[in-house]
Amino acid sequence: MSKIEIACFNIEAARIAQQHGADRVEFCADMQVGGTTPDLQKTEIVRRELHIALHVMIRPRGGNFVYSVEEFAQMKNEILTYSALGADGFVFGILDEAGNIDKQKNKALVELAGGKSCTFHRAFDEVSDSAQALEDIIACDFTTVLTSGCAPNVDLGQEELKRLVEQARDRIAVMPGGGLRSTNIRRIWQETGADYFHSSAITDGSETAVAIEVDALVQAVKLY
Repeated sequence: MSKIEIACFNIEAARIAQQHGADRVEFCADMQVGGTTPDLQKTEIVRRELHIALHVMIRPRGGNFVYSVEEFAQMKNEILTYSALGADGFVFGILDEAGNIDKQKNKALVELAGGKSCTFHRAFDEVSDSAQALEDIIACDFTTVLTSGCAPNVDLGQEELKRLVEQARDRIAVMPGGGLRSTNIRRIWQETGADYFHSSAITDGSETAVAIEVDALVQAVKLY
């Protein structure tokens, strides 16, 4: 059965996601830059209230995905902190200067997660070679890659998403996200063969998931 992850930028969004049938919450801050590591106290509240899976974004800042020694150290510390808090998984991604997967750093973070599920986020959409990048991510033991198909949104990236799903061959979950809404999710599902989907479910210009949109996303892939 297909599943839905909702990107949540505040506590209320996480509550809405759970109440309306989402399978997992990706909790983060700073929607304007695509998400960063969330506030610890807010995450504590979300962890207490959610019985569905909670994945925490580990990203020290907006901008590119090439990180300094200090930023990498911060990411390691945050994984340990949020793991102790009870996070079920983590969302992160590190590239090198050439636009390749930084296998050494990513592998180190995955190992630090101690077997908890790790998603390589949309830094993937900036790689220089998506086919090689997918193999590198698999080699790092990520369980999921979040991608719009290396395009501005999932509609434009649909064919690449299909290709990635075929390349993955059940070795990793390819999770379409980026412009995914209830109006296009069923087509993306049918055309790509993906079975896990990511959306903020924001349709009103706010920073909070809209309940009716979460309902519609869930129903689109779970009633068929």
